[in-house]
Amino acid sequence: MLLFGGIWPISRHALEAGASPLWFALNRAGLAVVTSALLLLALRRLRLPTRRDLPAVVAVGLLQLGGFFALTHIALDIIPAGRTAILCNVTVFWLIPLSVWLLGERVSGRQWLAAAVGLAGVTALMAPWSLIGAETGAAHLGGYGLLLLSSLAWTCSILVTRRIPPARPVLELLPWCFAVGALLLLPVALVMDPGGGIPRAALWEALFVGGIAAPIGTWGTIEAGRRLSGVVASVGFLLVPALGVVLSHVWLGEALGWDIAIGGALIGLSVWLAARG
Repeated sequence: MLLFGGIWPISRHALEAGASPLWFALNRAGLAVVTSALLLLALRRLRLPTRRDLPAVVAVGLLQLGGFFALTHIALDIIPAGRTAILCNVTVFWLIPLSVWLLGERVSGRQWLAAAVGLAGVTALMAPWSLIGAETGAAHLGGYGLLLLSSLAWTCSILVTRRIPPARPVLELLPWCFAVGALLLLPVALVMDPGGGIPRAALWEALFVGGIAAPIGTWGTIEAGRRLSGVVASVGFLLVPALGVVLSHVWLGEALGWDIAIGGALIGLSVWLAARG
């Protein structure tokens, strides 16, 4: 959660330095292929995925990595980093009802309450009332829609890995998952932004996001989503928005107000309720 909370202000800073959203997303996936493969090679654990691993590799690569990266980085060029961190990680919108419907999970009253309190906190952080009458309201609304779709893609990936668990540890599948995501992003970047790239001023952000935050953070979230219940995982992911908003304020100077204080408090309460079951 700490890594993913920090990704968004760092990525926003890279875009402000001239990096193209889709090329930055492609770098995030492509560099993660290299770093995760080198790590597994050093551990002597780099192997081809088995047939039982393929559903997880395809789902994670296409949905949680390729699709998620494309949608969020396009939206990040429109939406402030703190707000981006909110909606792209709100799997609670989708994961709890879909886990009940598709996986037959039982959800206690306290867990439903935790989800409701968490969503109230997200609503306060997003502050949709601030869009009324604003010149950029329509653009921001479109950006929020992209982020909701990205959280749905992530949710579907979690459901697949829980319904059809891979035979091998997720760590050993990361290079192949990131490779699938990169193969999806490459033609999208070439078609939609053929003249884009990453300037030298954004190089350290690209190295950190692709080389450290993406592989380690993705491994952690996949394992969390696979091992924890849908409620605990989705509510726990709400810590990402809170961290993203705080870091965006400290580093990028994005404004903080009463909506941030109330939203952060509600998210903290929801995590506590979910942990108590």
